[in-house]
Parts: sequence; structure tokens; C-alpha cells
Amino acid sequence: MICPYLTFNGDCEQALKHYGHVLGAKIDMMMRYGEAPPEMPSAPEHKDRIMHVRFSISGDVLMASDSPPDYYQGKPQGISVSLQIDDVAEAERKFNALIDGGTVTMPFGRTFWSKGFGMGVDRFGIPWMINCPAEGY
Repeated sequence: MICPYLTFNGDCEQALKHYGHVLGAKIDMMMRYGEAPPEMPSAPEHKDRIMHVRFSISGDVLMASDSPPDYYQGKPQGISVSLQIDDVAEAERKFNALIDGGTVTMPFGRTFWSKGFGMGVDRFGIPWMINCPAEGY
């Protein structure tokens, strides 16, 4: 199984709430830095940050965390989380809600391979592609 692992800079919990609201994401397992065993200490100011979370969207598993500040590598580049949604109206609704407050890089619309497709970066810096495939694609 291949699972995208999203890293955040202290706003993982807010992103999960957003994904839950707009995409129906469900948290399967979550651990905060403050819950880690003593052999893995963390700074007290990071105790409420998310050390690891496994969540699912329509049965597909993703993972995420708040990166320790010294290890944060910045916003993802060269990769996007791609969602396939069968209903074009639902795909467009989810795209608009997901990218609200972020940046649209390709407005949602019909393409030769889909009934509707859009690309953007959400307000947390995560790139997304929402696709409603056409017949044969």
C-alpha cells in the first residue's frame, strides 16, 4: 500500500478538521508529541502538536504530522494529492471548499479526460487535484 504522508508546520490539526468538514476525512489513529514515551522526549511547547495521524478519505489512507521545527522542509512541491470523485457536482463542490483560502492553479472545469478537473493548493500548502473521470479514462 502506498500512503501519502503530509507534513505540516504546526497546523496539522486545523488541516484535519478542514479535510473532515469538506472531504469527509475520518481520523483512524492519532498521537500527539506529549503522548510519546519518555525515550522520545519533545519540547513542552510542542506537546499538543500531532506527532502522527492516520486518516482516511473514502476508504483511502493518508498519514500526516506536524514536523518538528528543525526538520520542517517547507511546502510540498512536485507532488499532489489526487482525489477521484464520480459525481461532477460533488467533485466541484469539494474542490471549491477544499481550495477556499488557498490558491487555484487550474480552475475546475471539463477537460478531454474528465467531466470535471481542478488543481489547487489548500490554505495549509498542500497541492490537490480533484478529478471526475470521463468514460474510458
